[in-house]
Amino acid sequence: MFEGLMTFFASLGFGIIFDLRGTKLLVAALNGMIGGVVYNVLLTNNSSTLSLFVASVVISIISGIMARILKCPTTTFLIAALIPLVPGGQMYYTVLDIINNDITAAVNDGLKTVVDACSIVIGCVFISGLELALNSLQRRYLNKHF
Repeated sequence: MFEGLMTFFASLGFGIIFDLRGTKLLVAALNGMIGGVVYNVLLTNNSSTLSLFVASVVISIISGIMARILKCPTTTFLIAALIPLVPGGQMYYTVLDIINNDITAAVNDGLKTVVDACSIVIGCVFISGLELALNSLQRRYLNKHF
């Protein structure tokens, strides 16, 4: 519960930075909160990579739906909601390991950071590609039958 509230406020803050207003700001913050809750619930029994992937898929789906409803770009909701999931702590520890000249730990932390960041990207790209494919099929179907 606490993590969900914190991701709500983090997404709200990034929404303000990106100049979102009114309903769009609230939707972006709620989207971030939902993504944060999904991540934390899945993290209890799964790896952070899988948890980040599923959370980014959920955030991407909600962003796509709300973008159609509110008639604005998907990235309006996506960016502010995804930023709290970025593995910044892991990036910090990677740099700290480099400074402390612990190359083995730096490589391990760096690879974990890259894999987690890639899982976020893959989740977003997966939903974006699925949405493009469905839109293409819908246009083809409508053009042939109507």
